[in-house]
Amino acid sequence: MTKKKISVGIVQENPIVGDIEGNLQLAINAIEKISKQSSPDIFLFTEMFITGYPPEDLILREDLLEASYDAIRRLCDIKPESFIVIGYPKKEGDAIFNCAGVLRNKSVITEYKKQELPNYEVFDEKRYFQPGNSPGVFEVNGLRVGLSVCEDIWHERVIKQLHEKKADLVLNINASPFHLQKIKERKALISGHATEYSLPIVYANQVGGQDELVFDGTSMAMDSDGHQIIQLEKFKEDQKVVHFTSQQEGKLFSEIRAAIPEDNELEEVYKALVLGAKDYIEKNNFPGVLIGSSGGIDSALTAAIAADAIGPDRVRTFMMPFKFTSDMSVEDSKKLAGNLGIKHSVIPIGDIYESFATSLEDEFKGLEPDITEENLQSRCRGVVLMALSNKSGELVLTTGNKSETAVGYSTLYGDTAGGFGVLKDVPKTLVYDLSRYRNTISHVIPERIIDRPPSAELAPDQQDSDSLPDYDILDKIIELYVEQDKSKIDIEKTGIEKNIVDRVVRLIDLSEYKRRQAPLGVKITSRGFGKDRRYPITNKFLK
Repeated sequence: MTKKKISVGIVQENPIVGDIEGNLQLAINAIEKISKQSSPDIFLFTEMFITGYPPEDLILREDLLEASYDAIRRLCDIKPESFIVIGYPKKEGDAIFNCAGVLRNKSVITEYKKQELPNYEVFDEKRYFQPGNSPGVFEVNGLRVGLSVCEDIWHERVIKQLHEKKADLVLNINASPFHLQKIKERKALISGHATEYSLPIVYANQVGGQDELVFDGTSMAMDSDGHQIIQLEKFKEDQKVVHFTSQQEGKLFSEIRAAIPEDNELEEVYKALVLGAKDYIEKNNFPGVLIGSSGGIDSALTAAIAADAIGPDRVRTFMMPFKFTSDMSVEDSKKLAGNLGIKHSVIPIGDIYESFATSLEDEFKGLEPDITEENLQSRCRGVVLMALSNKSGELVLTTGNKSETAVGYSTLYGDTAGGFGVLKDVPKTLVYDLSRYRNTISHVIPERIIDRPPSAELAPDQQDSDSLPDYDILDKIIELYVEQDKSKIDIEKTGIEKNIVDRVVRLIDLSEYKRRQAPLGVKITSRGFGKDRRYPITNKFLK
C-alpha cells in the first residue's frame, strides 16, 4: 500500500484588531518565510486572523466586513498551488459567520462556519455571529481534512461529526486566551479527542495581547494516539511544519516527535503579563510608561514587568514621599530603578498636600481627621502622575493587585488613576511568587521589598494587616467567591471564620463601583474583574 503524506505549516502570529491590511501582509510574510525552508501542503492560520480577535462591535460595521473579505480574495493569489486555511468573518444576508476558509487555485474552495459559539466569561460571540450547521471537510493528497474553529474543539459533537465524515486529520484554528491552568486543560482535551477518535489534531492558536486578554500561542499537534508531537513557542510569534504519514492501518502519524518543554506556571503568568503590557503599550502607540514607585512590592513588580516588556529606556518611576513615607521605601525605590536601569525621580507631595488641606480647612472645620486625609495623599500622587502623562504622552501604569481591587483597598482618582493595570488580576500571594520568580532571571527586586510587611504608608506605622485579613485567607475567599461563585456558607465550610467571610464578601460587593472606574488590566485568572464578571452596582442580594 502506498503511504499517503500530508504536511501542515502552523502560523502563530500576532494580528492587530481592525488592521486588515497589516494582518494581510502578516499572512503573506509568514507564507513567504515558511516557503523558503519548506513547502507544506497546508498553511494553517488562526481564528479571525484577518480582523484580529476579538473584534467586538467592529464586526457590526459593513465596511470592516467588506474589507476583510476583500483581503481574503487577495490572499487567494499568493500561493495558489498550496492550501491556505485562515479565519475571517463573512456576512450572508443578515447573518454574520465566524469562518475558516480554505484558499487554493486563486479561490475560496471551502468555507466552514463555526458551529459552537462561546457565550461565557470574556466571550459573547452569540451577540455577533450565527452558528454554522454542517461539518467542513476538504481533500489533500487523497486524505480527508476536517475543519473546526476554537470552541468547536471543546465540544465532542463537532469532532464526532468529522469522524463520521471519515476525516483523516482535524485542523482547529483558535483565538484562545490564556489564564491559569488553561494550557494544561487544552492539552488534555485535544489529546483526549485524538485518542478517542484515532484522529491527529493540529491546533493553531493566536499569540499577543488585546486589551485585557493575552493569547499565549502554544500551538500544537497530536498524533492519532493522543501523543503530543510538536509545540510552538509560548507567548511568541512562531512557525513550524508538522508532517504526517499514513501507516498500515491507515491512520496518520508523525515520523518526527519533538521534545515538548515542561510547563512552568509562574513562567507562563510572568510572560503573559509582559506580553499583555507590551502589546497594549505598543499597539496603542504610547512612547513609554510612568509608574508611581512606593518602595513596595506591587510597584516593584510592575516596574520590572514594564522594563521587560518595552525596555528600561521607556520606563520612568516616581517616588512621591510624604511625612509617613519611610526612609526604607525611598531607598528601595531608588535601588530598584538602578537595578532595572530605568530613570527615577523623587517628587515630594508635602507642599501639594498642604495646599489642598489649606483650601479645604473651612469645610473640614470641626471634623476629626479620618480616611479622607489618607485618600488625599493618594490623590495628590495621582494628580502628579496624570500631569506628567499629559505633558509627555506616556501611559501611567497603575500598580494595584487583584486582592486590593477586590475589597476596594484603593483610592479612586488616587492610586487607581492611570491607563492600564498590569497586576489588576494578580492576587497578592501570586505577586510575591512572581517577584521571586523574576529574581531568578536576574536579581532586580531588592529582597527587603519582598520580605517587609506590605503597607500603604498613608498613616503612622500603617500595615495592610491593620485593615485586611491575611492575604492567604483573603485570596482564598476571592477565588471562591469571585472566580467560582461560591456562597458564603460554602466558603465557611472550607474552615474560614464566618466573621472574616462576611466582612470580605461585603467589601467585594460594596467595591464594585470602584472597579467600574478603574483601568483595564491583564487577565490571568479564570475570572477577572473585567468583561467576564458583570455585577450590578445597585443590588440588594445578600448584602
